[in-house]
Amino acid sequence: MGLLTGLRDSISSVRDKLFADDSEPKRIGIYGPPNAGKTTLANRIARDWTGDAIGPESAIPHETRRARRKEGVEIEREGKTVTIDIVDTPGVSTKVDYEDFLDHDMEEDEAVRRSREATEGVAEAMHWLREDVDGVIYVLDSSNDPFTQVNTMLIGIIESRDLPVLILANKTDLEDSSVQRIQNAFPQHETIPLSALEGDNMDEVYTKIAEYFG
Repeated sequence: MGLLTGLRDSISSVRDKLFADDSEPKRIGIYGPPNAGKTTLANRIARDWTGDAIGPESAIPHETRRARRKEGVEIEREGKTVTIDIVDTPGVSTKVDYEDFLDHDMEEDEAVRRSREATEGVAEAMHWLREDVDGVIYVLDSSNDPFTQVNTMLIGIIESRDLPVLILANKTDLEDSSVQRIQNAFPQHETIPLSALEGDNMDEVYTKIAEYFG
């Protein structure tokens, strides 16, 4: 019975893919390490095209501890409309330490609670990446070294799933920004510079979103 059930499920899965509605919005996950500017970018995209924000922005690490989704974002570029669902995911890190929150004048109980939620959020982000997104916008802080275990791991997972990925070198408004450093880290992918905070180069970002995910 188990074998027959598995076979029936496999046939159903193949049938669903064959007859999937191409007009359905694609789920685009915004990924990257904590404090790279993912929510700032997600909010700018949502405000530019829907008038609404997705979530709060903060300098505190792991402010986003649960994935947030904005559905039906229509982006118009060069006479073409691309509709996507944006998934703003928690920042992925190899370790979430409650002491990181203590540095922001939090009580210990609050810091422990946030660190627990952030750890659960990392697991949720990984689930979305492995199962539930159709493409990835990978956001990196261009003032930081991109050669990290987390970035290498996530880019590897994205490539193993053969997902379209757009790498954004964010925070170009900072003095120590280096877009070239990110390009050197991942030369197999195109890197687009921007400042999500200032809105710099967002026209090119939208053009590339339409190109990559349309």
